[in-house]
Amino acid sequence: MENRKIRVAITHGDTNGIGYEVIFKTFAEPAMLELCTPIIYGSPKVAAYHRNALGIQANFTIINNVEDAVDDKVNLLATFDDEVKVDMGQPTKEAGMAALKALDRAMEDYKAGLYDVLVTAPINKNDIQSDEFHFCGHTEYIQDKVGDGKQALMILAGETLRVALVTTHLPISQVAQAITKEAIMEKARIFNEALRRDFNVASPRIAVLSLNPHAGDGGVIGMEEETVIKPAIQELSDEGVDAFGPFAADGFFGHGSYDAFDGVLAMYHDQGLAPFKTIVGDEGVNITAGLPIVRTSPDHGTAYDIAGRGIANEASFRNAVYKAIDIFRNRKAYDEPLGNPLKKLYHERRDDSEKVRFAVPKAKVKTTENND
Repeated sequence: MENRKIRVAITHGDTNGIGYEVIFKTFAEPAMLELCTPIIYGSPKVAAYHRNALGIQANFTIINNVEDAVDDKVNLLATFDDEVKVDMGQPTKEAGMAALKALDRAMEDYKAGLYDVLVTAPINKNDIQSDEFHFCGHTEYIQDKVGDGKQALMILAGETLRVALVTTHLPISQVAQAITKEAIMEKARIFNEALRRDFNVASPRIAVLSLNPHAGDGGVIGMEEETVIKPAIQELSDEGVDAFGPFAADGFFGHGSYDAFDGVLAMYHDQGLAPFKTIVGDEGVNITAGLPIVRTSPDHGTAYDIAGRGIANEASFRNAVYKAIDIFRNRKAYDEPLGNPLKKLYHERRDDSEKVRFAVPKAKVKTTENND
């Protein structure tokens, strides 16, 4: 890679939410520009509207291509010229389409190798729906666009807790059917690799949560633990993945058992995210693992209820930028030795069978036979 700062692409998200506010507040800190070069995929007019409405001192350099990005500046890449009405705190189709235009351009630029990591500001999953976007969220959209056929894994990360999900944006009525041994094993393998490669954990320990209350109580409250989850854990262990459980979620989080593990694999969205957000607070980060792209986002939504009031907390967004940079560096450090393995400086020891194969036959010693 050329000698330059890490380029962080940032999509502006729903233009009626708090996206621009948390972006501007994050990069108001001069140290952030020493760490990376931010490139906001958005609209100069919308950005200026938010800046003026919020009374934030935020300067940005308008560019038309990523190649024009300037280090030590907040770069704003104009992804569209259309007039967009900003209606703070209100869900509108216009705001959803503005978010989609930024995402589409960011995906094209990623394919061209023009930036290093992606941080996405929150979207409204309903207003962004269209013929081009028919997904439940960023994770599924990014997997489809740049996943190269790989499966994505949603990970929520804080300083003391990392939670991954077997199922993500799925109605609760469909969760049990989606919990299969194959699904658990697939997500656990991706989680294990992400902990090693993205988080620099040498020997990850993964706790697997149960599906039913009290881990099924031996089949009294459901059989999924006995017929699906335990067999999955056993096969993972046989493969060398340190997976343990299944643990009942209430006691596991209530007693702080997560401290003994490097990651927690939850069966469904709220089982993992409700305790995560309670424990981690405003500083959690959403990470899309398992894909070639490094993508993170803040662990909150559009926050329409406080949009335009200037009181949004930027901590989660700032941590999303930090985490994206950390993962980019960790992957590079992890992959470099594998790409240039050292040549062997020794000869492997052969066993006795090898000695027999390559031994030179000895000449037979003539003996004088006694025929008496």
